[in-house]
Amino acid sequence: MKLHLNVFLGLVLLCASCSKQNSKESEAAENTPVTSTSADGFSAEENSKSASAESPPSQPKLAVAPTARLLVYHAELRVKTNNLRQASARLDSLVQTGGFVSAATENRENGQWRTDMTIRVEPARFQALLATICKLGTVEEKKLNTDDVTAEHADIAARLRTKRAVEARYVGLLATAKSIKEILQVEVKMSEVREEIEATESRLKALNDAVAYSTITVSLYQPIAETIPDAPVVSWSSRVVEAFYSGWQLLASLLVGLITIWPLWVFGTIGFWLWHRHKAALNG
Repeated sequence: MKLHLNVFLGLVLLCASCSKQNSKESEAAENTPVTSTSADGFSAEENSKSASAESPPSQPKLAVAPTARLLVYHAELRVKTNNLRQASARLDSLVQTGGFVSAATENRENGQWRTDMTIRVEPARFQALLATICKLGTVEEKKLNTDDVTAEHADIAARLRTKRAVEARYVGLLATAKSIKEILQVEVKMSEVREEIEATESRLKALNDAVAYSTITVSLYQPIAETIPDAPVVSWSSRVVEAFYSGWQLLASLLVGLITIWPLWVFGTIGFWLWHRHKAALNG
């Protein structure tokens, strides 16, 4: 009896453990993700990894910064002032900050005391200095001009790079030249390219200087009164002397005139003598 009871309890425990094992396997099957398989036998995940490894990663698009404009500023001013010395000193003190005077002349003529100055100033201070100069007096003439040299600067820089590359190639040819004739030919070409490079560098330097410093031409002038000398006071004795001298000049002119007509005196005398002789012959 006890043996049957023990067998029954063992069967019950075995059934219970089997049911628990099946429930765990079903749960594991439900939680496992389903992977699709393609026709070539690889899963979709493996195919995607392969494709990503073969194709390079896309490069981020770089934003191209706009090219800064290269501008050259010119200004011409004619200003009338009541105190030229004070205005010139004020202008000199203004120019010392961010600029310099490249040329200056001063003269007095035609009723004016004038100072002409050519000022080079940084573009950042161009407008401010221009406005301050206009306050030194009365502006009678004002001209402004702006040149955009961006394209010209880029063209000159590109030509300079090209010429330097040509020069470098000639240097290489010179190192491999095998005869005197070849050496001389390469040296002639290098000399021509060097001259072109120096001229281009000079033009580029001048352009950079024009962009770095704007130009202001200022003409400051102050009217000055011209003194007219008074008429001299002539005394009575001076007037008598002048009258005597004028009379003598008149008499001298008359004598010179009489001498000038001497042919008339000669022919007149001869004619009078002939007429008198003819008359005496008729009376005798």
